[in-house]
Amino acid sequence: MVKKKRKDIGLRVRGGATLRKRYSRVMDTLNIYHRCPNCSSVKVKRESIGLWECRKCGHRFAGGAYTPSTKVGQASRRIRVQS
Repeated sequence: MVKKKRKDIGLRVRGGATLRKRYSRVMDTLNIYHRCPNCSSVKVKRESIGLWECRKCGHRFAGGAYTPSTKVGQASRRIRVQS
């Protein structure tokens, strides 16, 4: 029996290769541990959409839907530091 090479995400033929690649990239970044802004350990996991929690120190914070920090958040942080 032949093994499946990719996870079926329910898009079938209409999904296309680009959409499947984008989906796998988002899910890979979502499911890894990220660095905590409070204690700098790599123990941050997503609790729900936009809510992240460090498993080590218990620090909870808001971030992006799939990553704890977004490009807009990084830009606003730079602007605050400059002024």
